[in-house]
Amino acid sequence: MAGRKRIGVVGYGNLGQYLAKEIIEHPDTELAFVWNRTVDKIKDHLPEFVLEDLDDLHSRTPDLIIEVAHPMIIEKYGEMFLEAADLMVGSPTALAKQELEVRLRNKADSGTHGLYIPAGAFWGGEDIQKMSSRGTLKALRVTMKKHPSAFKLEGYLAEKNMAVQNEAVVLYDGPVRGLCPLAPNNVNTMAAAALAALNLGFDGVRGCLVSDPSLDCHIVEIDVDGPGLPPSQFSVKTVRRNPASSGVVTGSATYGSFWSSVLGARGRGSGVHLC
Repeated sequence: MAGRKRIGVVGYGNLGQYLAKEIIEHPDTELAFVWNRTVDKIKDHLPEFVLEDLDDLHSRTPDLIIEVAHPMIIEKYGEMFLEAADLMVGSPTALAKQELEVRLRNKADSGTHGLYIPAGAFWGGEDIQKMSSRGTLKALRVTMKKHPSAFKLEGYLAEKNMAVQNEAVVLYDGPVRGLCPLAPNNVNTMAAAALAALNLGFDGVRGCLVSDPSLDCHIVEIDVDGPGLPPSQFSVKTVRRNPASSGVVTGSATYGSFWSSVLGARGRGSGVHLC
């Protein structure tokens, strides 16, 4: 694809604002539009780029649409986005709904535009994806540890997190599919892992969520098991520490990682791609 990549941003929270600024300033990209549920928020900063109705996005001729709003946006508009442009899903927890994942995979596989999943804090994602495609990935576990104030949780997990006082508490330990609806803003890394590990999926990849009041960073531990039997079994463990201010959902290093994914989301054609 020649020329500057036209990018539309759906969602104008902290990450959306960061992305819009980077898109405008980068020589190889240009901002096609910005949509947000609260339009005034965009009008105060980027009035010339406001898109008030997502149904009108075709008129802005985007090459790539980045969703950083809410899983419900992907559920409602994901297929329409893929008809207009490549789509980067910033809320991959939406795809824990199996029917939606199937629909979007089919749309991406049968059309001309690709579905891109940013790796974010999912360290080693491409290697894990390769293992999955070869059938050598036997188990994958993702553990995320954060300060209680960094979580935005639903249901019983919210109540459990509110009760955390002086010691670390395991909020959840089980299949990623069951966790995504309860922590849609916090476990996108786990959702990316489930999408990359296609032979395991949302039911086979394990997620562990830990609320730890002693932390001033976000910690992501990834445990991979491959071929063989203990003690000679192939295994890899990575630990990623991401600085984060108190109460911040997205760690500092995640912004730069996401922007790198945006620049890499180009020219791969149809299908689902980790970037």
